[in-house]
Amino acid sequence: MSDLLERLRGRGWRMTAQRRVVAEVLDGDHVHLTADEVHARAADKLPEISRATVYNTLGELVTLGEILEVSTDRRAKRYDPNAHRPHQHLVCARCGAIRDVHPTGNPLTSLPDSERFGFTIEDVEVTYRGVCPNCAGA
Repeated sequence: MSDLLERLRGRGWRMTAQRRVVAEVLDGDHVHLTADEVHARAADKLPEISRATVYNTLGELVTLGEILEVSTDRRAKRYDPNAHRPHQHLVCARCGAIRDVHPTGNPLTSLPDSERFGFTIEDVEVTYRGVCPNCAGA
């Protein structure tokens, strides 16, 4: 069973066939699918699943804090099931491929006091941009 499915079952989330297939599609490392990609993969497993059900399920999972909504320079948002594992993202500037990265150090404490302007830092989003090996070789 996937980590996401385990977390949802632990919360007592009502597990319909449609919700289960969306959670299954989001399983794995370095998963950053668009809603349309989630729908296409879910429809392969459950042909009757509607696009609206996928969008609603993704929205609910984001609201619950069980998946992250990741924005890149591209238009479509992507969904990341690793909401409970602190990480940043490495994005290819050419093709948009995304990888999870775990740099050392705590980004919450790396901003010097002189740059905080009295803010209490609660969360940090860091995106590293570069060119992936596939695009670099093309």
